[in-house]
Amino acid sequence: MSRSNDLQVLYEDNHLIAVNKRSGDIVQGDKTGDEPLSDRVKAYIKRKYDKPGDVYLGVVHRLDRPVSGVVLYARTSKAAARLSRMFQEREVDKTYWAVVRNRPEMEEDTLVLHLRKNERQNKSYPANEGAKGAKRCELHYRLNGVTDRYWLLEVEPITGRHHQIRAQLAAIGSPIKGDVKYGADRPNKDGSIHLHARSIHFQHPVKKESMTITAPLPEDNLWKALSGQ
Repeated sequence: MSRSNDLQVLYEDNHLIAVNKRSGDIVQGDKTGDEPLSDRVKAYIKRKYDKPGDVYLGVVHRLDRPVSGVVLYARTSKAAARLSRMFQEREVDKTYWAVVRNRPEMEEDTLVLHLRKNERQNKSYPANEGAKGAKRCELHYRLNGVTDRYWLLEVEPITGRHHQIRAQLAAIGSPIKGDVKYGADRPNKDGSIHLHARSIHFQHPVKKESMTITAPLPEDNLWKALSGQ
């Protein structure tokens, strides 16, 4: 793991690079015009390897802007194509850590819900199965830590839908800390939400080795208290 200009690189080789995204970063360019994380990663590669011309970087998955944690990019078109297929076919296992204010009824459970995205609001709502635009969402969670006011959940999404973890936890009455879009009582001062993409497990698209990449938690007293770090 290395740092360069506040870019925390978790893993890199000729085919892949994984970084620890900060809350507030956007994974790739959007209509805001803000500098995307992908541009910073390209600049890092160009500088480190003294590459002439444009640097290739393939975006194979995304994290919501207020979410932190591991983001994987492809450094070759071959790796990008294979990784994109692996994400689509659910051959990549992702683990998230979420801090919630209200304790879930069950310490461990599998949640299934249909969600429909409202494009204008950039928000997903529970919907009836079969409703227009409704997509089935499934995740598994377990209780992983507790303080006097907050609970730490380890979440494994089985499907990959828009705002899935945020919407599904809100639907059981346990919105993520700071996530006012999905029912939290107040925002975090820095605009983050307490949702962290903790690790990603997959088969290397070229080397065919089993890979697990873990992202350190944000520098935050609550994260430290709940994780015991």
